[in-house]
Amino acid sequence: MHKTVILVDDAAHTRARLTALLDAQPAPVRVAPGELVLIGCAPRMTHRVSKWVSHGAREHWRTKWARKLFDELQPWLQAQGLTAECVLAKGPIEDVVAELQADQVIDARRPKAPAPTEAPREPAARPAWRSALMVFGLGTLIALAEA
Repeated sequence: MHKTVILVDDAAHTRARLTALLDAQPAPVRVAPGELVLIGCAPRMTHRVSKWVSHGAREHWRTKWARKLFDELQPWLQAQGLTAECVLAKGPIEDVVAELQADQVIDARRPKAPAPTEAPREPAARPAWRSALMVFGLGTLIALAEA
């Protein structure tokens, strides 16, 4: 049986991606019901979060986040005539996909912010006399303040 895994992290972006994919395929080639697995990829938290939030609270948040995401996607999938098994990724995505033994993987996650296209500009070189002038000015200011 052909198993398709779809990686999701945002319902609106996933619907847009899957609509484009489903419209591009003829009706007989579409994914059959029961062969679709949605893997929820929760946003990463910084390592500093552990100072303020317990592990159980983080897992509870991830579960609530996944439930909300899957609740948004399920009605749309049913309208398309698809049923999907929903799984929350609890570890590296590669391991979860390998465990599911997927034949096809579709990455429908929202893309990360693009890298800057322009090289960062180097700051303008300061003249060497600028810092000497600043020290002279501060010394003069202190001398006048004491007088």
